[in-house]
Amino acid sequence: QVRLRESGGGSVQTGGSRRLSCTVSGVFYSDLCMAWFRQYQEKGREAVAHVYTGHDDTYYADSVKGRFTISHDNAKRTLYLQMNSLKPEDTAKYYCAVDSYLRPPKCYASGADDFDHWGDGTLVAVSS
Repeated sequence: QVRLRESGGGSVQTGGSRRLSCTVSGVFYSDLCMAWFRQYQEKGREAVAHVYTGHDDTYYADSVKGRFTISHDNAKRTLYLQMNSLKPEDTAKYYCAVDSYLRPPKCYASGADDFDHWGDGTLVAVSS
């Protein structure tokens, strides 16, 4: 059974930083398309960043480019999202997602409907 568990959420002031983690279990950790999404209240789930573990290429939404960094650690089976220069509009619940079948370039353009496995999310609140 695939399990994803996010951590690292919390409250932070504008301009601050936060690092999210997502531990992955129950799936062969190789050639995975992994991503962070976020959702604010009733809005749709927005893609934030993608990484394909086979190539370590990354993709970022324009709204976070230059501020957020997605990375992963094979040995720890963990996906990270380093968030710097946080803004109030970054406030959302952040979810990690994993899929074993998505390959580049599709991986980098994939939306929420493309991913089979999700964590329960971790809340990030940025105050002004």
